[in-house]
Amino acid sequence: HKFEHRSHTNQSSKECGYHRRFGLQHTDSEHPQPRSYPSIQVLSLSSPALSSNGHETNSSSSSSALAETVAVVHPHPGTHTRSRQSKTHHLAPIDLLPDHALLQIFSHLPTNQLCRCARVCRRWYNLAWDPRLWGTVRLTGELLHADRAIRVLTHRLCQDTPNVCLTLETVVVNGCKRLTDRGLHVVAQCCPELRRLEVSGCYNISNDAVFEVVSRCPSLEHLNLSGCSKVTCISLTQEASLQLSPLHGQQISIHFLDMTDCFSLEDEGLRTIASHCPRLTHLYLRRCTRLTDEALRHLALHCPSIRELSLSDCRLVGDFGLREVARLEGCLRYLSVAHCTRITDVGMRYVARYCPRLRYLNARGCEGLTDHGLSHLARSCPKLKSLDVGKCPLVSDSGLEQLAMYCQGLRRVSLRACESVTGRGLKALAANCCELQLLNVQDCDVSPEALRFVRRHCRRCVIEHTNPAFY
Repeated sequence: HKFEHRSHTNQSSKECGYHRRFGLQHTDSEHPQPRSYPSIQVLSLSSPALSSNGHETNSSSSSSALAETVAVVHPHPGTHTRSRQSKTHHLAPIDLLPDHALLQIFSHLPTNQLCRCARVCRRWYNLAWDPRLWGTVRLTGELLHADRAIRVLTHRLCQDTPNVCLTLETVVVNGCKRLTDRGLHVVAQCCPELRRLEVSGCYNISNDAVFEVVSRCPSLEHLNLSGCSKVTCISLTQEASLQLSPLHGQQISIHFLDMTDCFSLEDEGLRTIASHCPRLTHLYLRRCTRLTDEALRHLALHCPSIRELSLSDCRLVGDFGLREVARLEGCLRYLSVAHCTRITDVGMRYVARYCPRLRYLNARGCEGLTDHGLSHLARSCPKLKSLDVGKCPLVSDSGLEQLAMYCQGLRRVSLRACESVTGRGLKALAANCCELQLLNVQDCDVSPEALRFVRRHCRRCVIEHTNPAFY
């Protein structure tokens, strides 16, 4: 019995030494368990649901996008992890950086990466949710549950100031097809200091949500509604209108408005927009095919400060519409009437006469434009920098010679598919417009010699052509 007891004791001591040597815990079980070393567990998500600049956009599935959206807000990293960290004597090099350096690094991260950094440790959690980092929120992705993501983010950002987020000034939710009015209602209620809102491609947005945002966010200046086909108007809600004094009026402080591809926008809707947004300086109405010349009359009447106006593919707009646009007089710098086939030299003469400070003109596809209209434009708009008269078959070398004589500061000229343009007009441009940077002569009957002449006189000019003999 003593012998058996002694052998058992020796056996136990040997096992304990073995455990100490190889870092194993001594237990009563048959199989030894490994020692639990201090470590930090970093949670990795299956797919990005929140993205900033388009580098990580589409999620692999809606469930993974939802999982990451829900994981945006989480409790502080536990004290147990902190106690285990304190046992180690080795710190990662990034942990040696001071707080202000980490904040500078975090300020360059997109929204989804910033949310992931908040899951690393307690210190990163506090730094990642610093209010100074949350002036902008960017969400993209067709499968993203945008309404839920906005609700979760605004709830977390409102913890220090209940019900409002005073730091958030920019919300970009481009391409989120699941964004609905519920998400924009949350933005309107929680972000009174909002200055920029982009919901491009969110076709489930309606007038009610837009009215709510512009009514509750008096500082809103930039609004991008391109592709929101259900939006037909922009106005204040009835409750907001009743609260305004007669002296203030029903004015909205928007300066930039993009309603490209808002197919349902009509003349009455644009009249309401013009009367409520008199501070507009940039207005883009590309492919709003229901607008007519009557809508532009209201625009010129209520928005005299417009500097940039795009009416591309508004095929019901003609010369009378350009006459109304010309009433903007000295303010207009940018005008696009591409593919407005009803526009002729008559409308272009109005623009040339009353808009002498015009810098950019896109008249591509205006087949009624001839050398006469181009001549009026060249004589009256000497500060013209960019001109596109592609697919205007009646524009020839005579018009280009007038441009070369009076608009010597031209930098970008597109003559694509201008059948009447030959080398004579190009040589005149190259000889007089030394600042030329881009020349598009694709599908033009231009000789290689003329192109070489342009290259010799405008060394910085990029020539886009379809002549295989020129290289």
